[in-house]
Amino acid sequence: MGRTQQSNHEIQNMTSKSLLRCLDLMPNVQEVLLQEHLGEDVDEVVLRKLLLGLPNLKAVDFCALFSQKFVNAFSAVLSGPESSTFTISLRRVSLHECSTLNSSAFERLLPILPRLTHLDLFHTRVNNSALMSIPKSAALTHLNLGRCYQITGTGVVQFLNSHPATTNLVYLNLSCDTSRYRLLWESDVKAILGNIQPSLRSLNLSGAKIVESHIPLLLPLTKHIEELSLGFADLSMENINSLFVPQPLSDHENDILVAEANWKPSTLRYLDLSGIQAVTRSSLFGNSSILLSSVTSPLEVIEMGEKDIMALKARGSTNKKLGWVVKDFGRRGWYVRNSTGDGLTGHRDRRGWKMGAMWWGMRKIPVAYAEVGGLYGHYMFKK
Repeated sequence: MGRTQQSNHEIQNMTSKSLLRCLDLMPNVQEVLLQEHLGEDVDEVVLRKLLLGLPNLKAVDFCALFSQKFVNAFSAVLSGPESSTFTISLRRVSLHECSTLNSSAFERLLPILPRLTHLDLFHTRVNNSALMSIPKSAALTHLNLGRCYQITGTGVVQFLNSHPATTNLVYLNLSCDTSRYRLLWESDVKAILGNIQPSLRSLNLSGAKIVESHIPLLLPLTKHIEELSLGFADLSMENINSLFVPQPLSDHENDILVAEANWKPSTLRYLDLSGIQAVTRSSLFGNSSILLSSVTSPLEVIEMGEKDIMALKARGSTNKKLGWVVKDFGRRGWYVRNSTGDGLTGHRDRRGWKMGAMWWGMRKIPVAYAEVGGLYGHYMFKK
């Protein structure tokens, strides 16, 4: 459900009362998607209906709701006299960019979600204790903790490595804005990488302190992960190359043959290298990089920073010769292997864990089984 603020004034019958009436008429609804322009309409009565009054509801998306009325509604519903006795049967919950909710809201909400599988808390005030309060019965497959400034690296490591709900993750976003803070330092990265399960398909570590010594820990992950974000890592082009080709112990022929015989190809289809100083247009085109060659297949999308994407755009003929093309959308840009069609929206890139999203590199967790578009697509791929 979405509309502009101008429409709010023009369509007077679209209010919290009409939204509540709509929900009353759909007692068996299973997925409800809301977003920022409905913030004034999600009052205490509507929120209570969503959390407690729809027994068949499995998923709710509060994408970017930030109004004071929404914040007050959360506080009222979760601190009411009955709040200590109820649980919520929701499985997929997105509070993506709900940055005005207080930490206490998460401390009250998360412990009463025993069936949780998808949790998007990107850019919220969730804290360490709230994470640890998630019921042990939850079975998280999708978790987004990107830009959560009130959690710590130590807290994240403890949660991921000890909580029973995190043993079968498929999607994990731990990105941070390095201009404001760094969530994961070298020891944190080491502890997390050493405990990643084979179920994982998407890992975002953009902004983490990733260095050369982490390559041996990253390498096994590239045999089952399809999306990997290493933005702002302290890596050389040689380090990145080593994720795609065998590294023999020496130049001796026997060592080379052993390395090649034991090598298992990478499964990576998307690689985010934004902000890595060693990765530029010149280095991609130079002899030091193998990223654009066929040896890195099935890699088909490389994300880079705005400056590098603009530089690549200016080399149209070279791109065509190499078989790659530049794509951009909002603040983001990708270098795409042209042999895959448009490289971003092909049906061959559908995955069950992406729940309708066809592009690679999503930064918002979908909670509904539907094609992604509109404002949800904006938050997922444009920001």
